[in-house]
Amino acid sequence: MLEFFQGNELLTWWAAIAAVFLFVATLLLVPMILIRLPGDYFNRRHRERGRDVTGHPVARMAFVISKNAIGIVFVVLGVVMLVLPGQGLLTIVVGLMLLDFPGKYEVELWVVRRPSILRAINWIRSRAHKPPLEINV
Repeated sequence: MLEFFQGNELLTWWAAIAAVFLFVATLLLVPMILIRLPGDYFNRRHRERGRDVTGHPVARMAFVISKNAIGIVFVVLGVVMLVLPGQGLLTIVVGLMLLDFPGKYEVELWVVRRPSILRAINWIRSRAHKPPLEINV
């Protein structure tokens, strides 16, 4: 493997630059998203749709596709950050919240109920003077 990196020095530099950029981006974006969550986000079984595009069907489809694409990127980056520097688990949580799939609520609850993840989310929220997330156990 070392031979691969020595033979592809330019690729190695680009990967390092990308890793630093992603690390900084997640340090900024993940807390912003977690702070904007309502405190009772996980207590509402049926959540109202926020900021839906209600106009043209093409605009609605573009919105849904874009949101899901961003969610997939966050989940993939979170998995990568489990071995690279960054807040991998929190990035995965944010990615899951952006995705639309059956059973999403149960998966979100399963992840957020992990004590270390909930503690990290509530610490970020407390720093922004937001109430902690309420989780029905």
